[in-house]
Amino acid sequence: MINLHFFPSRQLAFYTVKLFVTRSLAVMVALVLVLMTLDLLGESGKILAVPGNGEAELWRYVSLRIPLLVSRFLPFSVLLGTLIAFTGLNQHSEVVAMKAAGISAHQMLAPLILASLVIAAGLFAFNERIVVNANREVTVWGDNDYKPVPPESGILSNVWILDGNNLVEADHVGGAGTHFHAEGVTIYEREKGVLQRVVRAARADPVGGAWRLSGVRLYDSSMNLVRRIPETTALQGVRPEQLTLAKVDPDQLDFATLKERIAQLERAGRPTAEAKAGLWHKVSGPLSTMLMPLLAATAAFGLARSGQVLVRATIGMALGFAYFVADNFSLAMGNVGAYPPLMAAWAPFVLFLLIGETVLIRSEE
Repeated sequence: MINLHFFPSRQLAFYTVKLFVTRSLAVMVALVLVLMTLDLLGESGKILAVPGNGEAELWRYVSLRIPLLVSRFLPFSVLLGTLIAFTGLNQHSEVVAMKAAGISAHQMLAPLILASLVIAAGLFAFNERIVVNANREVTVWGDNDYKPVPPESGILSNVWILDGNNLVEADHVGGAGTHFHAEGVTIYEREKGVLQRVVRAARADPVGGAWRLSGVRLYDSSMNLVRRIPETTALQGVRPEQLTLAKVDPDQLDFATLKERIAQLERAGRPTAEAKAGLWHKVSGPLSTMLMPLLAATAAFGLARSGQVLVRATIGMALGFAYFVADNFSLAMGNVGAYPPLMAAWAPFVLFLLIGETVLIRSEE
């Protein structure tokens, strides 16, 4: 007799979810430890090369990088965790027993997919509350060669804008309202494409439609002369929001802030394709964890029957890898405007959802 319920029994649901969650967690911990160790080996020399940096800065770097690694590799950990769980179930003939009891492949997968949705919701919240802040902080710190960075909110690094013929670079932009300012500002003044002067200021503050530059050093190319002055005014007509909009990185902004920046970019007539693709990917990225049990199950259900454990496990892993490659490619196409933002974020998800369902239905149902 066929079981018409969407879920199997409560005992089976808890059993399979427990296997799924523990295996996925074990894979994620192992991946993060290995990748964090390799990353730290590559960056520890740069961190310790800065005078005053020591063990505390190494642990700070670890604390900032671990959330990024967890966010990036959690979906892949879910894929491997599902493969390991179903491989064990097949080797012990538990899948065969469940099928003999009238439980379909979709019913076996239902508890795992529900658990994946919970994981996806947790990953989205984790990204919004922790990952974007850690990403922004470690990027600014790295751009500053791991030297101390002022603890300011909304700080951006390595910002470039075009002011008429002049190029303007800011090492750091931070603060809000009346405290908004830029540090390490360099103005490359050009005339007919030829560099005339380089103005370097330690700090720039917006004052009455212009910027007050402090700690200024001026280099005049025509006279080959460097002058130092304590203060001057420059960048007439450059608005503070031009600096904040010059570098809109979706990975460093939460959903609400990114949506607001997109509206500002649209009002300013600036391109928004990359930002919009990143906005939608904030939802489709965590939701990809829901696909992993489906993609892994297409290769796992036939293990005991065919006897080709390694081959079918490799097929499941290959499907997961293919999804991540397609997702990154689609997002890159959206960033350059080749794909519409909505399509760039959601097309791989929908495509592999259909592929997984098609293979599962044709092979198991």
